[in-house]
Amino acid sequence: MRFAAVLNREGGTLRTTDLQAFSSRMREVLEQAGHSLVIDIVDGSEVEQHLRKAAARRNIDIVLAGGGDGTISTAAAILMGKKKALAILPAGTMNLFARGLGIPQTLDAAIVAFASGKIIAVDVATANGEPFVHQFSIGMHAKMVQLREKMEFGSRLGKIRASARAAWATINNPPAMNVTLTIGDAEIKTRTTGIGVTNNLFGEGHLPYADNPAGGVLGIYVTLARQRGELVRFFFNMARGKWRDNEHVEIHQANKATLAIGSSRRPRAVIDGELVKLESLTALAIHPRALNVLVPAAAVKAKAA
Repeated sequence: MRFAAVLNREGGTLRTTDLQAFSSRMREVLEQAGHSLVIDIVDGSEVEQHLRKAAARRNIDIVLAGGGDGTISTAAAILMGKKKALAILPAGTMNLFARGLGIPQTLDAAIVAFASGKIIAVDVATANGEPFVHQFSIGMHAKMVQLREKMEFGSRLGKIRASARAAWATINNPPAMNVTLTIGDAEIKTRTTGIGVTNNLFGEGHLPYADNPAGGVLGIYVTLARQRGELVRFFFNMARGKWRDNEHVEIHQANKATLAIGSSRRPRAVIDGELVKLESLTALAIHPRALNVLVPAAAVKAKAA
């Protein structure tokens, strides 16, 4: 296969990686397996331009994207509905979409897996037409991201610590909003501290990612917790992957839904880890098998078993 790699030198763990040395190892592994590879190492402001350029090249089969959540989400949006496949380098903090695809969580191990990888089609979700591969969220998660962005950190571990501090601050002063959630003929009006809409339902017993990335449904998680003790238990259960046993979460699934915010103030939303403006009405939908991705051959066998 013919690979075009776009590495964001300012994104995720690539900020502290010797990209020249890593590029040499990547080229050696893929070429020894019979593949070809071109590599662009770019600044964050150039990522989208170079991803679009790679996606437009006729002599490329795989676009390999390396960077944080924003880089991967941008790459998925560009390749959605196209024949070319996306290979995800796990250079983010948690790499939740990559985990759901069975991609190894170190850079070198991921490249080795890609050398014998297989292409499969997985789902993409959208919020008012904006694609996301992991989650759209409002409320607590958005506040946590806003607080974290005000903190300084220079590493993956530093970001995890900043996220923990932001989570504790949010627990002590949680947001609350009146929303109307429409799923089919059902209209749910509630006051909530947070809603997460996911690209397929999260699995149980692990970090929040989908076990089946081609399940064809939105997972809709409405947080009912409001008091500090309830919120602590909610976060504890979330970290353990205890969704269905979590009394403070109401779970729905659908292929489309709409979310209306009953407030004159417009809080922010988060799409795949990036803060965005929250509209008064958000239309959410799942797009089955809209994205081709390269995954380890072992992951294909495991999901088929």
